[in-house]
Amino acid sequence: MTAAEQLLESCLQRKGEEISVGDWLLVDQARIDAFAQATGDLQWIHIDPERAALESPYQSTIAHGFLTLSLLPLLTRSNAAGQFEKNYPGMRLRVNYGLNKVRFPAPVKPGDRIRAHTTLQDAAMAGNGVEIVYLLTVRIDGNDKPACVAEQVVRVYP
Repeated sequence: MTAAEQLLESCLQRKGEEISVGDWLLVDQARIDAFAQATGDLQWIHIDPERAALESPYQSTIAHGFLTLSLLPLLTRSNAAGQFEKNYPGMRLRVNYGLNKVRFPAPVKPGDRIRAHTTLQDAAMAGNGVEIVYLLTVRIDGNDKPACVAEQVVRVYP
């Protein structure tokens, strides 16, 4: 059995299982402002706390949805030292293949703590590699609605 076939078998055994819960991350206004500058999304609802307090339905600034999305590698620890070898034994390369679906059900406000829950949703052979679909749910501490729900597709190769 090849390394790819072994990985596929391992993934299919864990299909539907929550495989990881990340650490909490505090999202502050400085991070939101830095993201606004990096992306050019300078809408007042993200960067003007005084105006947002008066005019926003959230009564404060909110993080960009794409900021939350961009934090997924950190929130899932997917690129932390040793994680690749642990999660994909016998494989040498992982490629972010894309997203099937992304939603932002609840806003992240400055001072909120968020963390990601990862569920292995599906896996299949893709050429000589394995395509894995993860359901990523970013939770906000103290909020019933998630900040982000995304299906991420990765391909892993021997």
